Amino acid sequence: MTRADPDTIDLQDFLKLTGLVETGGEAKFRVQGGEVRLNGEVETRRRRKLRRGDIVEYAGQRVSVDW
Repeated sequence: MTRADPDTIDLQDFLKLTGLVETGGEAKFRVQGGEVRLNGEVETRRRRKLRRGDIVEYAGQRVSVDW
């Protein structure tokens, strides 16, 4: 995957890469449905840029962005 800014990743891509969801379609549905939290707040923008140190929560799992 090519990213314009190597220090960021889209929320929907992060969900797929970490295995929290299986497909891009599922990522879109879950994020836009308000099921994903970013740093403790509901995030509905699937292209929201994540940076190192951000915390993503979905379906009882909590994952830190730390590449």
